Amino acid sequence: MKRYYVTTFGCQMNAHDSERIKGMLESLGLGEATSPESADVLVYNTCTIREKPDTRLAAYLGNAAAWKRERPDLVIAVGGCYAEAQREALFERYPFVDVAFGPGSIPHLAEWIGAGGVGVARGRFGSHDSFAAELPARRERRFQAWVQVSMGCNSACAYCIVPAVRGREQSRRPGEIVAEVSALAAQGVKEITLLGQNVNSWGRDLAPAVRTDFGELLRACDAVEGIERIRFTSPHPKDFREPVIAAIAECAAVCEHVHLPLQSGSSRILKRMRRTYDRDRYLALVERLRDAVPDLALGTDIIVGFPGESDEDFLATLEVVELVRFESAFTFIYSPRAGTEAAAMADQVPEHVKHERLEALVEVVQRIARERNEERIGRVEEVLVEGVSRTDPGRLRGRTRRNTTVNFVGTARPGDLVDVVVEAASSTTLSGREAALAVV
Repeated sequence: MKRYYVTTFGCQMNAHDSERIKGMLESLGLGEATSPESADVLVYNTCTIREKPDTRLAAYLGNAAAWKRERPDLVIAVGGCYAEAQREALFERYPFVDVAFGPGSIPHLAEWIGAGGVGVARGRFGSHDSFAAELPARRERRFQAWVQVSMGCNSACAYCIVPAVRGREQSRRPGEIVAEVSALAAQGVKEITLLGQNVNSWGRDLAPAVRTDFGELLRACDAVEGIERIRFTSPHPKDFREPVIAAIAECAAVCEHVHLPLQSGSSRILKRMRRTYDRDRYLALVERLRDAVPDLALGTDIIVGFPGESDEDFLATLEVVELVRFESAFTFIYSPRAGTEAAAMADQVPEHVKHERLEALVEVVQRIARERNEERIGRVEEVLVEGVSRTDPGRLRGRTRRNTTVNFVGTARPGDLVDVVVEAASSTTLSGREAALAVV
């Protein structure tokens, strides 16, 4: 049996795409290799949102080139956002790559690999014409699943290359999504995560044939028997409307967790970023969300060092972080992406200033996250068990409805929902023991 190995970079959408790539390759009769060195087909599903994934990919492809010199029949495929952004330049830079494909042309990968490699239907790659969600999937966990609701993005953020590499927003029809969720529930899936570049604008491009919104989709998924938890990512603050807030508050399966990208706490920088909201509008949205869902956990994304960011702008970001008190935050140094508006801005921030600001931001974020988690000590949290703890094989690992990792003593199995008494906390995790084992 020929074997494949998939390496994934980047976001949850890429993780979902990789599950579909694996499922498609297995439908061709390939098995999964235990290491890239032993594979007959290597697939790199790439990200190009920041510079670091590009650098990592170059290192991985260096190894792949060496393996191909030893085994000329090795098939090397590069997909995802980097492949789409580079197009034909990819083959010039890495001539040993056999196949390249963009995020919208994953379904063609099987025919291209089967047809023999170099140059096969290159003109079609990156066509944004098919949802990967329509392909078979090989999920990492039988009780959790990604569900793609849309692809592409209509926003024009000055720093972001996603619209260029994933195309304009296209929504899947609601019936297709609910049918997939129902099928997953029948397979034993308990938790789904609805995926899109901007999930809460889902459905708008379906009008006038279908008039719906993301709040209605949440309610439809909540009605599927067997689905215990519903998550979604990522929403855009500008499109977070009252029907979605009401659905989060009223639907039993929708979790009390929202990842709400901030990017900057400075209204001036937000305007330069073309985020189409300002600091006050963001804070007002946070207030509405917490009024509707009092125990809501908020996560976010923050960029430091965007062109033109002054010390005062950065302090404004720290101030918003203190005001909102996020449970978690992905923090990034601004990385210019060729072809974006921000990359051509004249007032780029020096690298050493970016790093100093990132260190200061991470310190504040971690302190607040630790304090927020310490507030959970003594509480009983419902945990979906995911497996054995990565740091202590004598403990189990899972996540709360608020998306916090918990390491705990217990006898549950992966896929079980159990109550855990929280006994300790750090900035990233909780720890405790199953309530049934706790000393009264």
